[in-house]
Amino acid sequence: MAETQLDQSLLSLLQSIDTPSVCNAIEVAQGKRGFAAFTRNTMLSSEPTAPAIVGYANTAKIAGLNPPTEPPDVIKQRRLQYFHHMAGGATPSLAVIEDTDYPDCISAWWGEVHTTVHKGLGLKGAVTNGVMRDLGDLAPDFPVIAGSIGPSHGFVHVQELGTPVTVFGLTVKQGDLVHADRHGALVIPPDVLPTLEQSIRSMFAAEKIILEPARQPGFNVAALEEAWRLFEQSRT
Repeated sequence: MAETQLDQSLLSLLQSIDTPSVCNAIEVAQGKRGFAAFTRNTMLSSEPTAPAIVGYANTAKIAGLNPPTEPPDVIKQRRLQYFHHMAGGATPSLAVIEDTDYPDCISAWWGEVHTTVHKGLGLKGAVTNGVMRDLGDLAPDFPVIAGSIGPSHGFVHVQELGTPVTVFGLTVKQGDLVHADRHGALVIPPDVLPTLEQSIRSMFAAEKIILEPARQPGFNVAALEEAWRLFEQSRT
């Protein structure tokens, strides 16, 4: 597990900004470009205007394109174990689910029932390469960042609990700190946490040097050159 205690001030700040901003701030904290622990390709959000979901990952793997080959009592028992698993771990928490049928996922694990149940268990949202459904009936304030939308649950069953999962190129381990919104998801490295809040504020202050002049009437190349000079100074 990569769990560490998350300061309330940092948590509130992370919840208030989008995932691209966190990507940038992590690079500020690391002092270099090249941070790569984020999803690739386009993902879909059940609540595109919702604030980011931030929490420690409870991981699992599912499948549903084909019927399970294990005995029914094993499948039923593992599903109960799944809910115990999701209700545990560090808080705040979110579910990170890999559908091993990808790219042929058909099983909408995330619908009205499961979003309501997971929200009731205290989770803040979900990230998956799989399918969601019941749009309009999903539990409110429980964003699902998914790979696709579909109508059926197929033969969906739980395969693994608490193991590393991969969602659109992002590997997530049980207990990793995840930030996700309509842009996708990322894993925040534990080593940047002590300086991440200051890095976020420094990044926004630097961007303000460019953005404020650019939004003023009469902005031109000369104004840009001066703003960019100050911007570059702020980053050295």
